[in-house]
Amino acid sequence: MRRRKAPVREVMPDPIYNSVIITKFINKLMYDGKKSVAEKIVYTAIEIISKKTNGEKRGIEIFNEAIDKVKPVLEVRSRRVGGATYQVPVEVRPERQLSLSLRWLIEASRKRNERTMAERLANELLEASNDKGSTFKKKEDIYKMAEANKAFAHYRW
Repeated sequence: MRRRKAPVREVMPDPIYNSVIITKFINKLMYDGKKSVAEKIVYTAIEIISKKTNGEKRGIEIFNEAIDKVKPVLEVRSRRVGGATYQVPVEVRPERQLSLSLRWLIEASRKRNERTMAERLANELLEASNDKGSTFKKKEDIYKMAEANKAFAHYRW
């Protein structure tokens, strides 16, 4: 039996854009406690985005747009019923939507082959905000899987 829920930690908004989401993104991107390196990567990526869009949209707007576009609405969860395992589609909680979208963006950025991490991140964010890129594809694939398994929705718990 589970004891209790882990307390949700409050995250301080970042100093430049005053955004909690950017702080969470920086924390997820960080390796070995090197926060200053992660901050530099994220802020540089946002600057690169601003330059690439010729200042039409601010980098932070595209960052937020990209995150909103890759947030999954549905996902499948495994559920065992009488010896058979079913992929049951369930709605995704808002906290998990954010967490998954940040994780996917970082994973996809790391797999790209531009020179610096800041460039990879900037390009992945730009593609995601334009409904392209591997992060957006991942969201679409998960949605398709949930749609395909709609027949097992009655096993939801």
